[in-house]
Amino acid sequence: MHIMEGYLPASHAIGWYAVSAPFFVAGALKIRKIVAERPEARMTLAASGAFAFVLSALKIPSVTGSCSHPTGTGLGAIIFGPSVMAVLGVIVLLFQALLLAHGGLTTLGANAFSMAIVGPWVAWGIWKLGRGVGLSVAFSVFFAAMLGDLATYVTTALQLALAYPDPASGFIGAAVKFGSIFAFTQVPLAIVEGLLTVIVMDALAGKVPDDQKLRILAGEAR
Repeated sequence: MHIMEGYLPASHAIGWYAVSAPFFVAGALKIRKIVAERPEARMTLAASGAFAFVLSALKIPSVTGSCSHPTGTGLGAIIFGPSVMAVLGVIVLLFQALLLAHGGLTTLGANAFSMAIVGPWVAWGIWKLGRGVGLSVAFSVFFAAMLGDLATYVTTALQLALAYPDPASGFIGAAVKFGSIFAFTQVPLAIVEGLLTVIVMDALAGKVPDDQKLRILAGEAR
């Protein structure tokens, strides 16, 4: 994600903006509904955005034109659903592009698609699957955050491969190369992110039974 400014061809940059825009609109409507119905959830929404901002700002140079780091988007996706993170993730990416020179404006659509859309949707799906098969909240959160992080980087590798296919092996060869380089730094970072997300969720919810944690964080407890 965080592909640097100007690195993608103009057609790709515009295309990723177009693909990401509907998710952003849907997320904005979802946040508006949450705030209207549960004003007390605003603090957790802010904490989810701050968590993503801090973790995704911890960058390690990786593939040329990009970098490796945690994403922090799994927390908000688990608590509020993946559409919310399309908005929070774009805000995070925009601030980082403007204030930290991390990512860029021309690549915001592509970065948003990988980090604020694909990652959260995968995290949410893994969370639902984990709870559905009887895993504890802690294990479900861990796997959701970890695999959501990895999904973000797989998406970024595919985006880079689309923009810069290998002269000999084409898109597939480029995707394998980009993904392999990312794996050296991203696999351990994804594991760390999973553990951190469990710790932060416990800290935000307090010591309450598993079945009450998300209701408290989402402002649904009465």
